[in-house]
Amino acid sequence: MVGGGGSGNWHERHTGDPNCTRASSGKLAAGRSARSLRGTGMERLPYYRSCASAAAVPSLFPVPVPDFPIPNSRFPTMADAHYITSTLTDLVRTRSINPAFADGEPSDEREIATRLGTMMRALGMETTEYEPEPGRVSVVGRLPGSGGGRSLMLYGHIDTVGVAAMPEPFSATVRDGKLYGRGAYDMKGGVTACLATVKALRDAGARLRGDVLVACVADEEVASIGMADVLEHVRADAAVVTEATELRVCLAHRGFSWIEVETLGVAAHGSRFDLGIDANMRMGRFLARLDHLEQDLRARKPHTLVGPPSLHAAVLHGGTGTSTYADRCRLEIERRTIPGETEEQVLSEIRAITDALAADDPTFRASVRAMLTRGSFEVARNAPIVNAVLGAATNLLGAPPEVIGEPYWMDAALIADVGIDTVVIGPSGAGAHALEEWVDLGSVGQLTDILTAAAIEFCR
Repeated sequence: MVGGGGSGNWHERHTGDPNCTRASSGKLAAGRSARSLRGTGMERLPYYRSCASAAAVPSLFPVPVPDFPIPNSRFPTMADAHYITSTLTDLVRTRSINPAFADGEPSDEREIATRLGTMMRALGMETTEYEPEPGRVSVVGRLPGSGGGRSLMLYGHIDTVGVAAMPEPFSATVRDGKLYGRGAYDMKGGVTACLATVKALRDAGARLRGDVLVACVADEEVASIGMADVLEHVRADAAVVTEATELRVCLAHRGFSWIEVETLGVAAHGSRFDLGIDANMRMGRFLARLDHLEQDLRARKPHTLVGPPSLHAAVLHGGTGTSTYADRCRLEIERRTIPGETEEQVLSEIRAITDALAADDPTFRASVRAMLTRGSFEVARNAPIVNAVLGAATNLLGAPPEVIGEPYWMDAALIADVGIDTVVIGPSGAGAHALEEWVDLGSVGQLTDILTAAAIEFCR
């Protein structure tokens, strides 16, 4: 584990065999030639000499720099298009709605996790299921390396949002190269690419020194109990999250805090202004100042990839009847954070408003608490997995991919928080959480090729 306090590799954690611990460097011998890669499966792909010094590990897919022109040739397609279509069809037709979006109907991830476990074992992977709550099943597969190399986790979540009013949500119809259905884009297309990568590695006869893991996890759409539980048991040296990015490379995303603010009043008959204290009116004072804070946040210096922080007043409840003074008013705020911001900082800005209002009016009473916080994510641009993914994508696409940040939250933050360098790249499509959802099958194939090349580069 990179920066993980020496918790050991996946095989050691699951077998208890300390002899399986990977080498700390995971590097090839200095000056190893392209010819010496024969027999590893890597010789099937074009070899480009690294810009780095002779003492550095030669990279199969170096990231282009000004003095290193982009290669004209590309590595051959290794993705199995038929496997991709059939696997994604199977996954989309498997109902895996997160219970929070199931409108009271029984629903969980057990069936799809079981199905994925079967698929993984058919690819020669060892599998383990994790179930933090009944039915909320995640499955992790491992393709063992020969030993001494760096391990790579390929990630996808297997829960989806609901399907209310969505026509034929589980049809997996294919039209014009697009596969339609709930979860096709968010994110069973990415999950399919993870499996197709393992198949491509096996078909190519690639013999990697490091393990390749595929983590298919529950509950990303709500509280991420799946990934949080998996990370209690599984570690890798790096990870690739395959959330949809249109084949752009995401190196950062925002976090969020859900904050509850409650103003307190005194209930009384609507005619008794002498007795009543209106909690709703006091919330109005708070909202007026919160609006100023929101404007201030958006005026702050933006993060280079994810922009400025922001907030919005999401849910408001107050009062029990028209002729009654409200004794309490409750507001839920969503505060979107950028790398470097903390929950403590977010709460202090909100409490500064309530403290100022209480100083102005002794009858103003309010409480502030965090309901849920998920941190932001950012990976160093010189991390080895970043170089592997950028280099592989550049050689496949013929030009460097766009480097982006995303405004929304992903499980990438949880993975990075335990010391695993993480990159996000996923297929193209549209309709996440919408009534029509689809993924471009060609982009799933391209993603598979990128992941395959990155795994060969990183795990060798």
